[in-house]
Amino acid sequence: MGLLDILLGRTKPVAPDLDQLFALPSAAVTLEAAAGFTATGQGAVCFATVEGSAFEQTHREVQALLDADAERTGPPVEFTQDSYGYSWLVSHRSPDELPQLVNDLHAVNSAMEVNGFGPQLLCSLAGFRDDRDRRLALVYLYKRGTFYPFAPLPGRAQRRDNALELQVKAALADDLRIEQDLARWFPVWGAPGM
Repeated sequence: MGLLDILLGRTKPVAPDLDQLFALPSAAVTLEAAAGFTATGQGAVCFATVEGSAFEQTHREVQALLDADAERTGPPVEFTQDSYGYSWLVSHRSPDELPQLVNDLHAVNSAMEVNGFGPQLLCSLAGFRDDRDRRLALVYLYKRGTFYPFAPLPGRAQRRDNALELQVKAALADDLRIEQDLARWFPVWGAPGM
């Protein structure tokens, strides 16, 4: 940062810290105790859509890496695009395999980063549900290195359960690096992996 940046109030962007993802399993224990939410076994990595052979090669590398997990049943990771034009790599595990799911998310992010697609990475998420079938995602913002909760309300209207999100924020403050700027708690409507 230079003097001009200091005078104009610009701040140095936070560097992504993918190792923050490894805090999710311990945060899940706190989340279950505080709010009754358990992992669904699904998670996803979202990125700006990329075309070309370099990305296809990266996708094959991720597929091969995750295929090496002999205990997995079904496809290791599936590729999908949402209605907003973003791409998602979705991992499916059993609900009791959150540490393995986190490893999957970390591997996908790392492979994208190493192959030059870091600037296209947007977020990663892990899905949770409670006994009332409410959905919740813990979303990791790649460019901020922080997490936030996203709790869509059931139904067709795109509405959020803000009270639940704030409750989860307070409960996980000691477990995860929570995004303090609520304006950055972007909705991920219809996100695969929830």
